[in-house]
Amino acid sequence: MQLDHMYDITIRLYMIVVLGTKLAMSIYSTNCMRITEQNMSPLDTKILGLLIKDGRAAYAEIARALNITRAHVRERVQKLIDDGVIEQFTAVVNPEKMGKAISAFFDVKVTPRHIEEFARELAKQPEVISLYIMNDMQSLHIHTLTEDMSRLEQFSSSHLLGKEAVQSVDCKTLMNRLKNRRGGLRL
Repeated sequence: MQLDHMYDITIRLYMIVVLGTKLAMSIYSTNCMRITEQNMSPLDTKILGLLIKDGRAAYAEIARALNITRAHVRERVQKLIDDGVIEQFTAVVNPEKMGKAISAFFDVKVTPRHIEEFARELAKQPEVISLYIMNDMQSLHIHTLTEDMSRLEQFSSSHLLGKEAVQSVDCKTLMNRLKNRRGGLRL
């Protein structure tokens, strides 16, 4: 999606997916993700599908698409929020349009006894846009955005390299973005 100017944003729905509890994922050969019913009604699944496509969709618009009342859509969306299925509505911006030209991915091996504390400290840094503790309980996967390579080097030096808890650091910078999640499901 091409953005016309710096402040052009797309509002998207972010929701939490809890496998085995609320929703299950099915990935089809068309490379599209579809939510399948487990503990949700087919109507809720359809409402979520429409909100994932356009988080700014009006209740009246959704109601027309599903042939139900606007009040019923509002009630179902509120229940999805109350149940924790919908986590938040947010703006998704193009980082390059905001002056963040360097997208880097770090895989950091940390001593297991320090991983949670170290992850919490890293999460406070403005350069970190996503951070995951991996299932081996000694690896962090970190996505950062910085203005240039100098700021990336400064981040690495200040927060990763030479830290007692850090055993190894692998960093790769993004060369070309072929597919990008713009809202929707996140696991």
